[in-house]
Amino acid sequence: MRRLLLWLALVALVVALTVLAFLPASWLGQMVEQQTGGRLTLGDAQGTLWNGSAFLGGAPGEGGAVTPLLPGRFAWRLSPAVLVGRVSMHVENPQALSQPLAIEGSWSEWQVSPGELLLPAAGLAGLGAPLNTLAPTGTIKLNWNALEVARQGQMVAVTGRTVLSMTDMGSRMSPIKPLGSYEMAMDWHGQQAALVLRTLRGPLLLSGNGSLQNGRLQFSGQAEAAEGYEDTLGNMLNLLGQRRMVNGKKVIALEFR
Repeated sequence: MRRLLLWLALVALVVALTVLAFLPASWLGQMVEQQTGGRLTLGDAQGTLWNGSAFLGGAPGEGGAVTPLLPGRFAWRLSPAVLVGRVSMHVENPQALSQPLAIEGSWSEWQVSPGELLLPAAGLAGLGAPLNTLAPTGTIKLNWNALEVARQGQMVAVTGRTVLSMTDMGSRMSPIKPLGSYEMAMDWHGQQAALVLRTLRGPLLLSGNGSLQNGRLQFSGQAEAAEGYEDTLGNMLNLLGQRRMVNGKKVIALEFR
């Protein structure tokens, strides 16, 4: 009887390991959907949970279609050590990531290696007015130093600094191309971040400060035309917000509450 039980236990172990070894990559997609409240998913997932690839997409639209949000496919390698609480994952996407990404940690806390992510400017139009009217063009990249990420209940806390670089931005509403290059720095402390927007160069001047707390954006800034561009950029500035007087000069108020 003891030999039979040992034999059955060995068979069960082999079956369990075989099942784990061939878990489909779509399982990781389900995890992504759960952690993002269904806002993000993995499309066309191929391979296994441990070694697979997929594109990052938004929530499925009508008919279940998933639209890619970022260029290229993300390929990952996940260590089986995750089964005992140790996360070790490497992610690559030559079209979107400047270098492979390493994620190390436990089930609830992770360290993310420094990196840079290419974001398509066309995606800004999906944020609604006035960006859908302006139809921005240009190169947008998000770069970060080493980040500390922790799960706190249903929320995620982040510690570190990220910088959104917007280079040679343009718009179909303006004859001037490019309008300028900009930078938004975000210093993360848990579930909130302090935001600072500044203009690096260009005739359209943008600036402001704000915060992102529990997914809610608060921002107060202004837009104005550089000297000599007031008439050329007048119509486009009117689309951005309401005019107000600052130090005796008319500027456009950029307010998000």
